[in-house]
Amino acid sequence: MRDFILTNEPTIRLAFYLGVLVAMAVWELIAPRRHRMVSRGFRWINNLGLVVVSTVVLRIVFPLLAVGVAAWAEGVGWGLLNVIPMPRWLAVLCSVVLLDLLIYWQHVAAHSMPHFWLLHMVHHADPDIDTTTGIRFHPLEIVISMLIKMAAVFILGAPAEAVILFEVILNATAMFNHGNVRLPARLDRWLRQVVVTPDMHRVHHSVVVRETNSNFGFNLSVWDRLFGTYRDQPEAGHSGMTIGLKQFQSERRQTLWWMLALPFKGDKGDYPMTMGGPR
Repeated sequence: MRDFILTNEPTIRLAFYLGVLVAMAVWELIAPRRHRMVSRGFRWINNLGLVVVSTVVLRIVFPLLAVGVAAWAEGVGWGLLNVIPMPRWLAVLCSVVLLDLLIYWQHVAAHSMPHFWLLHMVHHADPDIDTTTGIRFHPLEIVISMLIKMAAVFILGAPAEAVILFEVILNATAMFNHGNVRLPARLDRWLRQVVVTPDMHRVHHSVVVRETNSNFGFNLSVWDRLFGTYRDQPEAGHSGMTIGLKQFQSERRQTLWWMLALPFKGDKGDYPMTMGGPR
């Protein structure tokens, strides 16, 4: 099974990626949570265009991605999990959980460091939130994220199949919890005890600074509860809240070229936590 996963890694990742994207798009059509502020076609063309640019940049800069680092580290016996005797399944589980914790702290750092925030603003500047918001990131942020992930995989000694599993889960949960979808309130309360739900993460995309700087998790909800960054609901309610950043609410500022240039415009707003936002 392991050899099959490693051999077919690109196909497996793409199949899950497209499958979740299509499923979420259909769900959003059937049971939307909020009315749209910007046309779906306009946003999807530009958001998905940014995904294409980021993917091309990533493949050019890093011919060997995190899964390649994992395979190499295992081959030379490097990394914590390669020197501590444990069952393979436990090493995979530990890797997925610890990498999820890493993404939580990386997300907190993106809201705490002003220069990192300039890149992360591209994700938050979307005036609507749907499944494509979950994959809308500036190419330079994607490169930084990959560097952090590769270093973590190298130090941890995560099995290659754990890295593939983690990245598939991360992409799927990011598209899920950014979805403009409606869940029954009881089901949402139950699910968010374990995973980040759309209603939980939508709070994070509020224009209200104290709400933006909360609910940083992408997959497991435990990190926000454990580190005191959990916020249950937006003050204005999910239908009444304003999505995005206060300084970027114009539709004309949502083109692909504008998103690529945004970090170099320097308008941070008052969102970075080191600039007075709540911790």
